[in-house]
Amino acid sequence: MYLNQAILIRSQMKIKSMKKSFFIYLFLLLSITSTAQEKLSLEQAIQVTLERNYDILLAKNDSLNVAVDREYAYALFLPVLNATGTKTWNKNDQKQLLANGEERGSPNIRSSNMQGAVALNWTLFDGMKMFVLRERYDQQNILAGYQLKNQITESLAQLIATYYDIVRQKQQLKATLELIDLNKERVVLAEKKVSVGLGSKPELLQARVDLNAQQSLLIQQRTLIEQLKETLNQIMRVDNNAQYDVYDSIPFNESLVLGDLHDDAERTNWSLAIARQNVQLAQLWVKENKADRYPTVTWNTAYNFSRTENQTVINNFTPLFNRNLGLNYGLSVNIPLFNKFTVRKNILRANYALTASELELERQRSLVHLALNNQFKNYQTSLQMLDLEEQNIQLAQENVQIAMARFKQGVTTNLELREAQKSLEDGYNRLIQARYNTKLAETELLKLKGDLIK
Repeated sequence: MYLNQAILIRSQMKIKSMKKSFFIYLFLLLSITSTAQEKLSLEQAIQVTLERNYDILLAKNDSLNVAVDREYAYALFLPVLNATGTKTWNKNDQKQLLANGEERGSPNIRSSNMQGAVALNWTLFDGMKMFVLRERYDQQNILAGYQLKNQITESLAQLIATYYDIVRQKQQLKATLELIDLNKERVVLAEKKVSVGLGSKPELLQARVDLNAQQSLLIQQRTLIEQLKETLNQIMRVDNNAQYDVYDSIPFNESLVLGDLHDDAERTNWSLAIARQNVQLAQLWVKENKADRYPTVTWNTAYNFSRTENQTVINNFTPLFNRNLGLNYGLSVNIPLFNKFTVRKNILRANYALTASELELERQRSLVHLALNNQFKNYQTSLQMLDLEEQNIQLAQENVQIAMARFKQGVTTNLELREAQKSLEDGYNRLIQARYNTKLAETELLKLKGDLIK
C-alpha cells in the first residue's frame, strides 16, 4: 500500500526519493517543451497527484498540525515555571498626626521598590486527566492519518475516473474516424452510381449528411478530450498548457470477490476507520470530564526577592533600606465540592456524544456494506455486458463489411447499408460505455475496500 501512517508524514515529506521527484518533474518539463506528445501512464499521473494535488497537500498540512500536539504531549506532565519582576519609583507628600498631638510631615519624599520572584507550579494529580489528554493526542493523530488516507483515496478515485474518461473519449474518437471512413466510401459509391445513372440524388445527399454528422461529432470529441485533459491537469496541479497523451486501453481486474471485499473493508475502509476512531475519542472525552470529579494536588514553590529604599522618612522607626530574600514551598489541594452540577452536565453530554458516535459507526458500516453489495452487482453486470458488447461489435463490423460489398454490387440498397452503419455506431457506443462503466465499478469497489492503489 502506498498509504502510510500519518505519524510518518513529516519524515516522508522531508526524505523524498530524489529519483522519483526527478522523474516526475523531468516528465512535466518534457511534456511542455517537447514537440511530440509524451505518453502519460496512470501510474505517472498518480505520482504527480500524490506530490502536488491541492486537496492532498491540505490534508497533509492538517495532519501535521495535529501531530504537533502529539509531539509535545510529554509537556502535560511538566511543571510551569515563571519569573516576575517589578521596579517602582514613588514621590509622595506625607503628613502624620501622632497620638500625643505631635504633627510630622514632609513634601517630596522619594522612595523605590524592587521585587522579583521565580515560581514553580507542578500539578501532581488531577484525576488522571493528564494521561487522558496524552492518549487523546495520540488518537487525534491517528484520526488525522485516516482522514489523510481518505482524502488520498477520494482524490485518486477522481483522478482514475477522469483519466479513463479521456481514454474512453479517445476510443470514441477512433470509432468516429472509422465511421467517417465508411461514410466517405459510401459517398464515393453514391456519386459513382449517380454518375452512371444507377443511383438517386437523395441517396447521395443522405450519404453526405451522414458524413457531415460524423465529422461534426469528431470536432466535438476532440474538444471534449481537451476539456477532460484540463480537468486532469487541475487534479494533478500542473500547467494547463502541458502537452501529453494517454494510453488508449482500459485494463480490468476480474478477480474481485464480494466476501473478501467485505472483510477487507472492515479493516481498511477509511470512512469506517474515521468513524471507529471518533468512538475512541468520544470515550476519552467521557474520561476527561469524569476526571473533574477528583481533587487536584499541586506542588508550589517560589523564590522571592524584595528591596525598598527610602531617601527620607518622617518616622524614626521606618527603615531607609529594607531587603527580603526567601524560598517558600508547599502543597495545595483543590477539592471540588459543588460547582452547580457542571461536571455532571458535562459527563452527560459526553455520554450522549459517545452514543451518537457509536450510532454513526454502525450507520457508516451499514452504508459501506450496502455500497459494496450494490457496486459489486454493477461490477458483475458491467463485466457481462462488456463480454456481450465485445461479441456484438464483431458481428456489427462483419455486417457492415457484407452490406458494403453488397452495396458495391448493387444487391442491397443505401438504406440497408445505412442501417448497418448505424448498428455499428450504436455498438461502438455501447461497448466503449461498458468498458468505462466496468472500470468505474471496479474503482469504486477498491475505494470502498480501502485498497485503491498498491
